[in-house]
Amino acid sequence: MKSSKIVYVCSECGYQTSKWMGKCPQCGAWNSFEEEEYHEAPKSISAKKKSLLEGEEKAEKIGDFSLSDYVRHSTGISEFDRVLGGGIVNGSVILLAGEPGIGKSTLLLQLCGQIGDDCKILYVSGEESKTQLKMRAKRLDVNPSELYILTAADVDVILKEYDRIKPDIMIVDSIQTIYSDSSASSSGSITQVRECSSLFIEKAKTDGAAIIIVGHVNKEGGIAGPKVLEHMVDAVIYFEGDRRQPHRIVRAIKNRFGSTNEIGVFEMCETGLEEVANPSAMLLEGRPKGVSGSCAVCVMEGSRPIIAEIQALVTPTAFPSPRRTSNGIDYNRMCLLLAVLEKRLGLKFSSCDVYLNVIGGLRLDEPAVDAATCLALISSIRDIPVPDDLIAFGEIGLSGEFRSVSSIDQRVNEAFRLGFTKIAMPKRSVPKNAGSLPGIDIVPLSGIFDALTLFSKK
Repeated sequence: MKSSKIVYVCSECGYQTSKWMGKCPQCGAWNSFEEEEYHEAPKSISAKKKSLLEGEEKAEKIGDFSLSDYVRHSTGISEFDRVLGGGIVNGSVILLAGEPGIGKSTLLLQLCGQIGDDCKILYVSGEESKTQLKMRAKRLDVNPSELYILTAADVDVILKEYDRIKPDIMIVDSIQTIYSDSSASSSGSITQVRECSSLFIEKAKTDGAAIIIVGHVNKEGGIAGPKVLEHMVDAVIYFEGDRRQPHRIVRAIKNRFGSTNEIGVFEMCETGLEEVANPSAMLLEGRPKGVSGSCAVCVMEGSRPIIAEIQALVTPTAFPSPRRTSNGIDYNRMCLLLAVLEKRLGLKFSSCDVYLNVIGGLRLDEPAVDAATCLALISSIRDIPVPDDLIAFGEIGLSGEFRSVSSIDQRVNEAFRLGFTKIAMPKRSVPKNAGSLPGIDIVPLSGIFDALTLFSKK
């Protein structure tokens, strides 16, 4: 047997080197190298991997097999189903990641309570004892008849129990606590995460069971472990939100069976996570009236229109270099909009501190938020409120022109449903039946100069 050797592996990207380095030459991360011991895996391990794929090595014509095994299990949680694309697909592997204490285990245990009477579920926990899980289940009022609890960290023990129970869905909480004897490195290392994940994925593809893997995140917010893990799984779901705030957002980063633009909104309560069917009303709750620096915008998250509030604070700076802070909107995009406003309208943002914030912890990446962002900035620097019944959306070019956006009908209907009667949008996006819409005043915007007509001193 070959002797083991010591290598250094970057915990961020998986780059390997024979000596320790302060900075990773591949991803640029500092102090990310971890010492690991590698040795040749036993032949029995390779044979076991090979046996998992028996019967799958022959190529078949695409017309010779059907989609009879393509079955979705509804989770019973409509917001989670929306993100997954309609439910959990048989044979799929889902990676659910989020910060500690955000509510990942709570969501999964509530999922077990919803479908645990109809589907056989194996819940594997490498972090908590059976007593702890029972206490949480009692608090959430979860007691399904087909839920099996296993507290183990050895992947061989887990797969043995899997073969005995034959579950429809298996939950692994979390992958960073699972280890395999085929590697001498500690649990949570890049080698262990890759090895154990590979075994779970092969089991899901061969047996047709769905597997949900819980992943930790590092201090930068990315999923801990090798980046290849995100490529191996079928769906990557992020659990976002501030632990000090009650609202949580579930977002699909990757989904082979649905859209990657959908989000699910939840609220953390004493009895667990509750779905928020109307996130627009939630995000506008407590919005001030008649105050400068605030403007509403309608963005599209997948097929769902969501209205959010953008707030801006512009104040004369006391520093040689003015401060720029952005929360919820890309910092570079904010700097670009400030340059357009200063160049085209002559507003002196270069001598002011600028603070931009999206209420509710929502992150807006759509270019359609440009119009509302500019209105909030103009409103704050001139100290003139935006009309309370006004909502704006549209992309702005470097020449100050407004560019058209998509999904106009959905945005207009959502805005009118929440009481907005004046809608500012790019001129090219104005619907043909704009004049026949009852109770709605469409304001076409050709350029940034047209936005100034929306302000009126009271």
